[in-house]
Amino acid sequence: MKLWKTILAAAVLSLAGTSAFAARTDLVIGIALEPPHLDPTAGAAAAIDEVLYANVFEGLTRIGPNGEVLPDLAESWTISDDGKVYTFKLHTGVKFHDGTDFDASDVKFSLDRARAENSVNAQKGLFAAIDKVDVVDPATVKVTLKNPQGSFLYNMGWGDAVIVAPESADTNKEKPIGTGPFKFQNWAKGSSITLVKSDSYWGTPASLDKAEFRIVPDAAAYVPALLSGDIQAFPFFDADSVAQVKDDPRFKVVIGSTEGETILSINNKKPPFDKLQVRQAISYALDRKAIIDGASAGLGQPIGSHMSPASKDYVDLTGRYPHDVAKAKELLKEAGLENGFKATLKLPPPAYARLGGEIIASQLRDVGIDLEIIPVEWAQWLDQVFTKKDYDLTIVSHTEPNDIDIYSRKDYYFNYDNPAFDKVIADLGVTSDEAKRKELLGQAQKILADDAVVGFLYELPKVGVWDAKLQGLWENAPIQANDLTKVKWSD
Repeated sequence: MKLWKTILAAAVLSLAGTSAFAARTDLVIGIALEPPHLDPTAGAAAAIDEVLYANVFEGLTRIGPNGEVLPDLAESWTISDDGKVYTFKLHTGVKFHDGTDFDASDVKFSLDRARAENSVNAQKGLFAAIDKVDVVDPATVKVTLKNPQGSFLYNMGWGDAVIVAPESADTNKEKPIGTGPFKFQNWAKGSSITLVKSDSYWGTPASLDKAEFRIVPDAAAYVPALLSGDIQAFPFFDADSVAQVKDDPRFKVVIGSTEGETILSINNKKPPFDKLQVRQAISYALDRKAIIDGASAGLGQPIGSHMSPASKDYVDLTGRYPHDVAKAKELLKEAGLENGFKATLKLPPPAYARLGGEIIASQLRDVGIDLEIIPVEWAQWLDQVFTKKDYDLTIVSHTEPNDIDIYSRKDYYFNYDNPAFDKVIADLGVTSDEAKRKELLGQAQKILADDAVVGFLYELPKVGVWDAKLQGLWENAPIQANDLTKVKWSD
């Protein structure tokens, strides 16, 4: 009898050990690009937020997995009747990772720093509506706006608006100090960035003890890394490699949405693109399905204006310009270009641009538009296209969230100018009512479609592949982030 009890006890211990082993607490995540530095308040690179957002740094609010605004360091807030004064009640007992206390003075410091004249914040416009920031008491801060701004709470959830401490703000590029559930441990340049669980976190503790972001610039290495077990997750996987793992039960393949509106950008002030008929002809010439199949492995979602299909305010305008070669030729004839014309198409390095460009050039050739394809590097694209507006057509994904307002910016590279659109965007900026905002956003989308400002192609897909036992990784990408706060291994 004693022998059986001993055997049974050993079996129980063995099972317990197996279970404990299965529920691991470390994770290696593959990312394509290495951040230039580790301060979200001082750089535009998406790779910074992909490592640090919600993990190391936190803001007054945060953006959730479906694009919703959630409380973060602010546990609650009230808004004045005129929509100009936001009073935030802050969580107490919060500490930065270096042991210094967080309070309202850190919020004032961060917001004043971000909107200062000498600010290096890449999204300084997020803070332009702020008139002043007042510390009411250590747990209360009051932000007064120059005018009502319906997107203010959302803006405060961007990575660029995270709260930093005056004691460590100047050194966050190399040694980030935040208030999040993970703290920075190590950056092996060119190789990986490692975060570890913060034992003094004020909120719900992370399930993971350690997370390593492994830098893998070569997409061809993704599948071997997964199969070997060296890397357990690629939240942004190579679309062309999905077929190699989609039927493997060890992995989960998740196709989600992003905020990446992929478009054929048009220089609206450069003849003949200054004619509406020409821009509309281009839209009719585009066969979105063929472009999506060839440039995003068939995974992109078609769009008809500048809004993600995942947005609650999205209006489906994909039927506005069905693929119609005859209609495109008719419009070119109306514009006095029945014999067609020549133009250039400058393509930045991403595969979606280079592959999509070849397909689009072929489609436009069918209606009489002969494109010269000019490959450019990112630095050239930023200089020639984005800054100097020296281009006819180009292809790019605009990945910033809720950025339909870019079409109202007078110096923006589209060279688009429509007072009616500008009025809608101006009204949107001072409107907080959700129903009214939805109506205005619908109007904005329709104006852009009617004006054929650009050729709207598809929403860049978020292709995630990770170990089937992993839970809590984001399926969609409403912002550029790899939020690990709810990630854990199943038993």
